Amino acid sequence: MTHAAASDTHASHEGQAHPIRLYLTCWGFLFVLSAASYMVDYAQLQGALRWSLILIFMVLKAGLIVAVFMHMAWERLALVYAILLPPLAALVFMGIMLAESDYTLQSRTTYLSGDPDLAVAREGGHE
Repeated sequence: MTHAAASDTHASHEGQAHPIRLYLTCWGFLFVLSAASYMVDYAQLQGALRWSLILIFMVLKAGLIVAVFMHMAWERLALVYAILLPPLAALVFMGIMLAESDYTLQSRTTYLSGDPDLAVAREGGHE
């Protein structure tokens, strides 16, 4: 590599530094979201509200970490899609499997139970 090419490479890397204020602001938001997540437990919330708040705070914190500290906010859109779409597709498929599992459990409970009256009714026979 020639000296001119080395200085061009060095100059292009200098423009990529992010201000420290960005990282401190992100850290502040992460601190606030962590405190809010802690407050969900401190307030002793229960049920769906508790778990939905915990998951929302978790996703927001993960999004901030990925966007700022892993520099995804500055990547090309194609690379962002290549990294984020496969896990999202896996989550969609897991949701579909979860919905299907209720049907499968209900079918097994109905058709594999030991109740002889239910077996006769299923087969359409008469006693």
